[in-house]
Amino acid sequence: MLGIAVDAPEILDIPQAETIVVVGSDSPENTAAVSEPEPIPKQETPERTGVSAFSLSAIRAKKEIEQQQKDRVIEQRAALVEDFSETDMLIQWNKYAQRMSDKGQKIMESLMLLQDPKLEGYTVIHELPNESAKIDFESGLHDLTGYLRGKLHNHDIAIKLIVNESIDNRMAFTPQDRYNRLTQINPALDALRRTFDLDF
Repeated sequence: MLGIAVDAPEILDIPQAETIVVVGSDSPENTAAVSEPEPIPKQETPERTGVSAFSLSAIRAKKEIEQQQKDRVIEQRAALVEDFSETDMLIQWNKYAQRMSDKGQKIMESLMLLQDPKLEGYTVIHELPNESAKIDFESGLHDLTGYLRGKLHNHDIAIKLIVNESIDNRMAFTPQDRYNRLTQINPALDALRRTFDLDF
């Protein structure tokens, strides 16, 4: 093994010098200016006013702060109430139903699509055929309300569920059933079928 001796540069320790010179090299990179460290300013601590937390002035100040916070909440709530139409609500309602279908929650989707909800003010009224359907629907009611509030930019939206056992809940399974259901909705469909000699 070859041994190569390398002279380590010496550092001169001069107590009151402002520069340090590294001996053993003539390059200007080895010369650095050292400045005196600046004193760190002390952080000012709030002065105590000498008021007890239980004094009348402290209680009055606390009530003023609470009132200011309430005013801010009221202003924020007023900003989150935008008007919307029943059509806007129905679009978001159907999008949420599709979302439930995509997540595999078919019961919630079918309960939402039984019939279109009605809008009265900011209250969405949805009729369900029986009490068990209402219980199933209530399990997802909180998420649905949050979704509608966010999408329609209105935090005053509420959903009211009504059990109406007279809801006609017939499902159309065969093409004949579908055709009969559509002719009940629009009788002109039968005239169209006969005019063009169409099968159903």
